[in-house]
Amino acid sequence: METPFVLFSQLNMCETKEKAFFKLIHGGLGKEEASKEAKTRVSPEEAVKWGESFDKLLSHRDGLDAFTRFLKTEFSEENIEFWIACEDFKKNKEPQQITLKAKAIYEKFIQSDAPQEVNLDFHTKEVITKSITQPTLHSFDAAQSRVYQLMEQDSYTRFLKSDIYLELIEGRPRRPTNLRRRSRSFTYNEFQDVKSDVAIWL
Repeated sequence: METPFVLFSQLNMCETKEKAFFKLIHGGLGKEEASKEAKTRVSPEEAVKWGESFDKLLSHRDGLDAFTRFLKTEFSEENIEFWIACEDFKKNKEPQQITLKAKAIYEKFIQSDAPQEVNLDFHTKEVITKSITQPTLHSFDAAQSRVYQLMEQDSYTRFLKSDIYLELIEGRPRRPTNLRRRSRSFTYNEFQDVKSDVAIWL
């Protein structure tokens, strides 16, 4: 009797956090997002708290997930992904990792024609560009603050009126979200089907 031999070519039990980071930065994560989304259950009471402040929304894992899904309907998810990347970046302690991750963030979100370029003024971009060869944990602070303000003043107010949020606070099942108009507040890039797993940053 022959013993069946099966290869699991994509199974990697030893993948490092660094590799996972670069997969996320370069849009290489798999299609787990939809299944995670389906399992998310938020109480209306919890969702109501997200309407009290933008900070409360972002500090809650499910709130961050719901807001990210909303931004995808407006083709502006690069803003929250950049903010999350900056939060993760500031946790690094090793100089080598700071340099590598700073370069990855710069290439994905900051440089001209970056795949998910965020809307920043010329001066802020110039400062980051000059410091990217010797980055510090504060290299992206000004840019992160700018993107945070854009989301809080623009996207957050629309999120609180969106079907995604209203259905959560009313306790109704979520309907599939359709892609909607692009927010005019953000830099336009051709939409690319780049998916990320937000949970890996938290």
